[in-house]
Amino acid sequence: MLPKFQFGDEVRIVRNVRNDGTYPGVEIGTLLIRRGSTGFVMNVGTFLQDQLIYTVNFLEQDKIVGFREEELIGIDEPWVPSKYESREKVRSKITLTVRGEVRASPGMEGEVLKVLRDEDGGVQYQVIFHDHVLQVPESALEAVHVYDDSKEANHA
Repeated sequence: MLPKFQFGDEVRIVRNVRNDGTYPGVEIGTLLIRRGSTGFVMNVGTFLQDQLIYTVNFLEQDKIVGFREEELIGIDEPWVPSKYESREKVRSKITLTVRGEVRASPGMEGEVLKVLRDEDGGVQYQVIFHDHVLQVPESALEAVHVYDDSKEANHA
């Protein structure tokens, strides 16, 4: 089990990371590091003898947090930022139709289910509007309110 990253490597986090109770002085569920943030590997260790854990220092956030290898990419690896994240509330800026049938009107609120970064034409989202899941380009959405970081799964 050889580590992909070494001491001093700059890495990017690919998932939002929340306190699961292992980060002292911060309430459980609190967002610790937002996906896309970058930091530097300080240490590489193991957990349960089969998982590599990287201790990463995020200088801008003044936090040191542990990550599994699959939660990190190298700083030079492709990364497409997104305006919204899973579980965020959004509002349609336009009328959205499927085969001519209106599924979401301007102003209708929905919830992001999944971020699709590799789509032609830029970032798109799977958004649920009432009982309809639609794939929507980022330009057709706007935020309902400031990011509510109490709605995602915990982790630290």
